[in-house]
Amino acid sequence: MENEKNQISLELRPEVAKGTYSNLAIITHSHSEFVIDFARVLPGMPKPDISDRIVMTPEHAKRLLNALMDNISKYESNFGPIDMGNRPAPGQKESPHSISVTSHHSTTAQNHKQTDYKWQQK
Repeated sequence: MENEKNQISLELRPEVAKGTYSNLAIITHSHSEFVIDFARVLPGMPKPDISDRIVMTPEHAKRLLNALMDNISKYESNFGPIDMGNRPAPGQKESPHSISVTSHHSTTAQNHKQTDYKWQQK
């Protein structure tokens, strides 16, 4: 009976079901909200376009973090560790199959703290 109270019926519309590819996320936050902008960086594109924006409370952002950590743990239990790629030593070229991960912290004009997490397969 308790599980029935916690279940939510969701509808997945076809235009949402197809999904959106992203290899760049820009995360900003204020005291009351987190904003995650998703974009994709592709060769030949002068600058990435933001395709989706998710706005959530800090509590829900932490719930998302916990859910992602739980799912990554389950994924790695089934398929092995996720290879984040080896970063080359300074002066060496990256392998064409390596993954670049960078982060940047700044404060925006709207008084949001900003952290850019970029994951891009090269």
